[in-house]
Amino acid sequence: MVIEFNRPLSRFLKILSWTFAVLLLIALATITTVDRSPIEKQNFYQETFERLEKTPWQGSEGDFWLAGWGKANVTPDKPVPLVGYAPRGPYEFVQDSSFVKAITLSNGKTQIAWLNFELLIVHPVLAKAIEEGIANSGVKADQLIFTATHTHSGMGGYMPGVLGNLAFGGYDQKTVDHLVNKSIEALQTAISSQDTASLSYRKVDAGKYVANRFIKDAPYDPFVRQLIFTKKSGEKAVFFTYSAHATCLSSKFMGLSGDYPKYLNQALEARDYDFALFAAGTVGSHRPIAPGNTPEKVQEYAAGLDSAIWLRMTQFATLKNPRIQHSKLDISLREPHLRISDNLRIRPWLFNYLLGDTNPHFDFTQLGNLLLITSSGELSGVFYEEWDRLAKENGLNLIVTTFNGGYIGYITPDELYDEHYHEVRETNWYGPGNGHYFDQLIRKTIER
Repeated sequence: MVIEFNRPLSRFLKILSWTFAVLLLIALATITTVDRSPIEKQNFYQETFERLEKTPWQGSEGDFWLAGWGKANVTPDKPVPLVGYAPRGPYEFVQDSSFVKAITLSNGKTQIAWLNFELLIVHPVLAKAIEEGIANSGVKADQLIFTATHTHSGMGGYMPGVLGNLAFGGYDQKTVDHLVNKSIEALQTAISSQDTASLSYRKVDAGKYVANRFIKDAPYDPFVRQLIFTKKSGEKAVFFTYSAHATCLSSKFMGLSGDYPKYLNQALEARDYDFALFAAGTVGSHRPIAPGNTPEKVQEYAAGLDSAIWLRMTQFATLKNPRIQHSKLDISLREPHLRISDNLRIRPWLFNYLLGDTNPHFDFTQLGNLLLITSSGELSGVFYEEWDRLAKENGLNLIVTTFNGGYIGYITPDELYDEHYHEVRETNWYGPGNGHYFDQLIRKTIER
């Protein structure tokens, strides 16, 4: 009788032991600890700085500036998933049509082009498809720079992979082909409209419309920075950046929209410019101070920003020397650090399976004494004040943008790494020390 009584218990314990062993094996295969070793001592850190020193710059000095611009409507024929915040499914109506915009600049010898999308990010797979499409079309650009408005109410369908399918609208080849074709169309329009032009840089304090979104009274970047193109015909275009996230509209809003950058572009074009292109700046850690989250309130917020741009100029400079220099730096990183707790992260193989290629790099462009840096990391604007100071010491003006055809998560101050903010927990993907790392990379670039 005793033996019969213990047999079910023995079987239960055996099943429990096997279950525990399987779970332990799964945990060991998928979870590891956070690497907190000093980043400066890592091989990848030293290799990237050596690469920065050796990376050649290409370009030329010409006798004049040539500028052109164009755009193409990329609004889908039928609803596609919204991308931003959390999975929301297909949009239910079109609040704003979506566009791809292009500005081209040449000095008669070297030509660069900016492509801008009313999307959350420019995914590496989308960027590669567009680069290949442009190359096959015969359109010439010595440097192609990707930017995005970072609207959280934009279209999806261009992000492959497990996480892309789960949270970012998945991947639709027709959508990607559509974006490629419209990018080529916008670029062709820009090139065909080129004319001699003058260039100027303008910096405006719009600090009352943005704040540090995590720490009250903490540093933030308050400036709108503009690169203004004026053709001999009098036509004007502006390429400009701001650091407030395009998150004015509610996460429950189910319309396709460009958020405040769309309405700010429209306000600038209604006032003085024939063409306006908003490129997200150092939006990490920055939130908009908007009066509400309806389309009407977002338009009110954009109108306030528009007024500040015209009334609060703090710096102006003309770019007289038609010199173009450009370069690209591939950035090596620590192993992926997608954390599930303070000191535990998923293993690199699982991260790579979920997210795929992140294409970490900087694009550098120097136009006369204006230096433009475009990052695939979502940089925090809290670093910008020191970068501006250093640029000024080196006789430069500085514009920093993000979403350049890569996405490696947030780059935030290292002292926040163990705080429970999503920017430093779920979306700081490459481990402790990245704030110092990217800060130093940009400083060294400015000094070069």
